[in-house]
Amino acid sequence: MSHETPRWVYRFDNYKRAFILLREAIETLEERDLTQLEREGVIQRFEYTWELAWKVLKDYLESEGIILDKITPAAVIKAAFSAKIIADGEGWMKVLDSRNKMSHTYNFHDFEKTIQDIQKHHLHLLDILYLKLLEARERDTPSHA
Repeated sequence: MSHETPRWVYRFDNYKRAFILLREAIETLEERDLTQLEREGVIQRFEYTWELAWKVLKDYLESEGIILDKITPAAVIKAAFSAKIIADGEGWMKVLDSRNKMSHTYNFHDFEKTIQDIQKHHLHLLDILYLKLLEARERDTPSHA
């Protein structure tokens, strides 16, 4: 009997790498002032970490047998909240709002506010997801030891 690795685990490995890079950028921000280019890098890392976060959530929900009516970030957040995979649905919707603002505007104030929000709120939520899925991966995949 073969044990096939669930799809979400592969996406999680990409999420893990992206999340660690975002966390590293925020840690650097807390140590020193960043150049404008580095600040733009924080936003870029946030954007791709977010994309992987909601998609790994979607894959995880599907692996748990949860059928999604729509496959949009907001629908996935609501389903993950209902399934108790994430606890702060409102906070996750704020992360989505920040992501949407960054992809549709180049307003300096929004840009700076998003960096602050990542530092103060969003990174924490992404970290909780990281730890929860890391634990699930260890539980759901066979040991390679």
